[in-house]
Parts: sequence; C-alpha cells; structure tokens
Amino acid sequence: MKIVVIGGTGLIGSKTVERLRKRGHDVIAASPNSGVNTITGEGLAEALSGAEVVLDLANSPSFEDKAVLEFFETSGRNLLAAEKLAGVRHHIALSVVGTERLQESGYFRGKLAQEMLIKASGIPYTIVHSTQFMEFLGGIAQSGTVGQTVRLSPAYVQPIVSDDVADVMADVALAPPANATIEISGPERARLSELVARYLKAMKDPRTVEADADAKYFGARLNDQSLVSDNNPRLGSITFEQWFAKSAQPK
Repeated sequence: MKIVVIGGTGLIGSKTVERLRKRGHDVIAASPNSGVNTITGEGLAEALSGAEVVLDLANSPSFEDKAVLEFFETSGRNLLAAEKLAGVRHHIALSVVGTERLQESGYFRGKLAQEMLIKASGIPYTIVHSTQFMEFLGGIAQSGTVGQTVRLSPAYVQPIVSDDVADVMADVALAPPANATIEISGPERARLSELVARYLKAMKDPRTVEADADAKYFGARLNDQSLVSDNNPRLGSITFEQWFAKSAQPK
C-alpha cells in the first residue's frame, strides 16, 4: 500500500515512516525539504498519486495566533483538495487531547480549524487526539520561565512518549477509517508543575518551579480536565522514568 506521511521527517513522522516501511509498505516521507509543500501546493499532486492513505503529522513553524491559524487552514485545504483529486481513501491527522477545551489559545484554535476541515471534507478520516509528548517537557519549562523561576499550572497531564505515538499512528494507518476522533495517552497522570520540576531536577537544571493556577499554557488557562483524557484512551506503555533513563539524560 502507498502511504504518504506529511511531516514525515519530524519527531513523530520519521518514527511512523520507519514503522510502516518495516511492515512492507511504500511510504513517502513528505516535507518541504523533499519538495512537498502543503502551503504552496508544490509537489502535492505527484506525491499523492496512487496513495491510499495520508497521515498529516505536520506542525506549524510559528505559534503566533494569526500565523498558526493560517498554517492549519491553508495546509488543510490544500492537502484535502489534493487528496480528493488523487482518490485517497483514508485521511489521518494527529491533534491534541483537549483541543476543543483550550480555545483561549491561538494554537488550539488552529488545530480545531484543521479538524473541522477534515470532518467537512467527505474523505474517510481518523483524528488521533494525543496528550503532550514527553519530549516537549523542556519546551514547556521554557515557556513558563522568567529568570530562574518556572511558573506552571498544577493541572493534571498524562504525557506520552513519541515512540508510543508512532506505534499508534502506524496502526491507524493500516486500519479502516474510524470517521471519528480517538484518544491516546501516557500511562501515568501527574501535575504539570510537579512533573516539570522532576524533569528539571533529573536534568540537573538549577531552575525552580512554582505552581501557579493562573499560569497560562500556550495562552490558555488550565483546569484538571484540560489536558487529560477520560474517554477510555489507548494508553502508551513507557513511563517518565523509563523514557528519561533511555533518552533524556543530560549529555
């Protein structure tokens, strides 16, 4: 089966491509660097010719409100239009648990716009809502840093490692369209401020973390339900300690 992975050279994309190729499929890792650009439309028709499944794993290069909305709307429209012409039979997109609850944030407004385009396209689809990636803990810490203090919400999170996400994306690519949203999550629930404090301590980072219920998460105020799934998600298997021991230790 020919499968096209948009954003196929990124964190999740590269691992998903590897898994699908190991299963014997013809996989194109599409990105602007490989001549496939969903914003300009360059290379889309050629890449999608003969494809049965498309996974959209691309992310906006900017998190600025206007830019992120334009990215997801323009990319979504161009990609879905090209898929219709190519006769693609399954469109898969990776999004975020809580997207519909976090509309204060420009990033999540962009993701919701992307999801609405998919649902209205008429192409059979599966949207995968994932909790935050463990690999983004450093970036989350940086987003709340002022001086040597990191202010973060104590709301619950249940982060998942990229390997577990890629396993799910490969499985979904080979399954029939759900025509629905499915959710995936890490195996352990923790408070965001406490988890980032553990991460920074393990990294021997001198910054201190302060729990602040009013601290914004990429523009949105959180509560204990904002970033976690109670909708019977598929759970990953790798814990924070296992992930850190394997891949996140300070160099």
